[in-house]
Amino acid sequence: MRERMSVPDLERYVTQIMLDMGIPAHLKGYHYLREAILISEQDMETVTSVTKLLYPSIAKRYHTTEQKVERAIRNAIEVSWQRGNISIFEELFGYSSLNGRQRPTNSEYIFRLADKIRLDIAG
Repeated sequence: MRERMSVPDLERYVTQIMLDMGIPAHLKGYHYLREAILISEQDMETVTSVTKLLYPSIAKRYHTTEQKVERAIRNAIEVSWQRGNISIFEELFGYSSLNGRQRPTNSEYIFRLADKIRLDIAG
Protein backbone atom coordinates (compact mmCIF):
# COMPACT_ATOMS: atom_id res chain seq x y z
CA MET A 1 0.00 0.00 0.00
CA ARG A 2 1.33 3.43 -0.94
CA GLU A 3 1.88 6.17 1.57
CA ARG A 4 -0.78 8.84 1.78
CA MET A 5 -0.02 11.97 -0.26
CA SER A 6 1.01 14.96 1.87
CA VAL A 7 -1.60 17.70 2.27
CA PRO A 8 0.33 20.26 0.18
CA ASP A 9 0.86 17.66 -2.58
CA LEU A 10 -2.82 16.72 -2.49
CA GLU A 11 -3.83 20.39 -2.68
CA ARG A 12 -1.51 20.90 -5.66
CA TYR A 13 -2.96 17.82 -7.35
CA VAL A 14 -6.56 19.00 -6.84
CA THR A 15 -5.61 22.49 -8.04
CA GLN A 16 -4.07 21.10 -11.22
CA ILE A 17 -7.15 19.00 -12.01
CA MET A 18 -9.42 22.01 -11.46
CA LEU A 19 -7.30 24.21 -13.70
CA ASP A 20 -7.23 21.46 -16.35
CA MET A 21 -11.02 21.43 -16.20
CA GLY A 22 -11.13 25.15 -16.89
CA ILE A 23 -12.21 26.48 -13.51
CA PRO A 24 -10.84 30.04 -13.29
CA ALA A 25 -8.83 30.54 -10.09
CA HIS A 26 -10.16 34.08 -9.60
CA LEU A 27 -13.70 32.86 -8.85
CA LYS A 28 -14.76 32.48 -5.22
CA GLY A 29 -16.35 29.20 -6.20
CA TYR A 30 -12.93 27.90 -7.22
CA HIS A 31 -11.73 28.08 -3.61
CA TYR A 32 -14.96 26.68 -2.20
CA LEU A 33 -14.96 23.87 -4.75
CA ARG A 34 -11.34 22.95 -4.00
CA GLU A 35 -12.19 22.81 -0.31
CA ALA A 36 -15.29 20.70 -1.03
CA ILE A 37 -13.25 18.24 -3.11
CA LEU A 38 -10.55 17.96 -0.43
CA ILE A 39 -13.12 17.39 2.33
CA SER A 40 -15.02 14.86 0.21
CA GLU A 41 -11.87 12.97 -0.76
CA GLN A 42 -11.26 12.42 2.96
CA ASP A 43 -14.88 11.52 3.75
CA MET A 44 -17.09 10.55 0.80
CA GLU A 45 -20.15 10.65 3.10
CA THR A 46 -20.09 14.46 3.03
CA VAL A 47 -21.14 14.41 -0.63
CA THR A 48 -24.35 12.59 0.28
CA SER A 49 -25.30 15.56 2.42
CA VAL A 50 -23.83 18.65 0.80
CA THR A 51 -26.41 21.03 2.28
CA LYS A 52 -26.15 19.66 5.83
CA LEU A 53 -22.45 18.87 6.08
CA LEU A 54 -20.32 20.19 3.25
CA TYR A 55 -21.62 23.71 2.59
CA PRO A 56 -21.89 24.61 6.29
CA SER A 57 -18.28 23.59 7.00
CA ILE A 58 -17.00 25.57 3.99
CA ALA A 59 -19.15 28.58 4.88
CA LYS A 60 -17.79 28.53 8.43
CA ARG A 61 -14.18 28.35 7.24
CA TYR A 62 -14.62 31.23 4.77
CA HIS A 63 -16.91 33.32 7.01
CA THR A 64 -19.83 33.35 4.59
CA THR A 65 -23.25 31.74 4.19
CA GLU A 66 -24.11 28.27 2.93
CA GLN A 67 -26.19 29.82 0.15
CA LYS A 68 -23.24 31.88 -1.10
CA VAL A 69 -21.03 28.77 -1.07
CA GLU A 70 -23.59 26.78 -3.08
CA ARG A 71 -24.11 29.58 -5.60
CA ALA A 72 -20.38 30.24 -6.06
CA ILE A 73 -19.66 26.53 -6.59
CA ARG A 74 -22.54 26.29 -9.08
CA ASN A 75 -21.15 29.29 -10.98
CA ALA A 76 -17.60 27.84 -11.07
CA ILE A 77 -18.95 24.53 -12.40
CA GLU A 78 -21.05 26.34 -15.01
CA VAL A 79 -18.05 28.33 -16.23
CA SER A 80 -15.88 25.22 -16.48
CA TRP A 81 -18.70 23.32 -18.22
CA GLN A 82 -19.01 26.04 -20.87
CA ARG A 83 -15.30 26.84 -21.34
CA GLY A 84 -13.40 23.85 -20.00
CA ASN A 85 -11.62 20.92 -21.57
CA ILE A 86 -14.28 18.81 -23.30
CA SER A 87 -12.13 15.66 -23.35
CA ILE A 88 -11.67 15.76 -19.57
CA PHE A 89 -15.44 16.05 -19.06
CA GLU A 90 -15.99 13.14 -21.45
CA GLU A 91 -13.46 11.07 -19.51
CA LEU A 92 -14.79 11.93 -16.03
CA PHE A 93 -18.53 12.11 -16.63
CA GLY A 94 -19.03 10.20 -19.88
CA TYR A 95 -20.54 13.27 -21.50
CA SER A 96 -19.87 16.95 -22.08
CA SER A 97 -21.62 20.12 -23.19
CA LEU A 98 -21.07 18.97 -26.80
CA ASN A 99 -23.65 16.22 -26.20
CA GLY A 100 -26.21 18.90 -25.37
CA ARG A 101 -26.31 17.63 -21.81
CA GLN A 102 -26.72 19.92 -18.85
CA ARG A 103 -23.79 20.35 -16.54
CA PRO A 104 -23.45 17.94 -13.61
CA THR A 105 -24.99 19.01 -10.33
CA ASN A 106 -22.71 20.40 -7.64
CA SER A 107 -22.75 17.13 -5.72
CA GLU A 108 -22.15 15.02 -8.87
CA TYR A 109 -19.21 17.22 -9.83
CA ILE A 110 -17.70 17.19 -6.34
CA PHE A 111 -18.24 13.44 -5.92
CA ARG A 112 -16.72 12.53 -9.29
CA LEU A 113 -13.60 14.66 -8.76
CA ALA A 114 -13.15 13.49 -5.16
CA ASP A 115 -13.57 9.87 -6.28
CA LYS A 116 -11.07 10.31 -9.13
CA ILE A 117 -8.52 11.82 -6.76
CA ARG A 118 -9.07 9.12 -4.15
CA LEU A 119 -8.57 6.40 -6.78
CA ASP A 120 -5.56 8.15 -8.34
CA ILE A 121 -3.69 8.51 -5.07
CA ALA A 122 -4.54 4.96 -3.99
CA GLY A 123 -2.36 3.85 -6.88
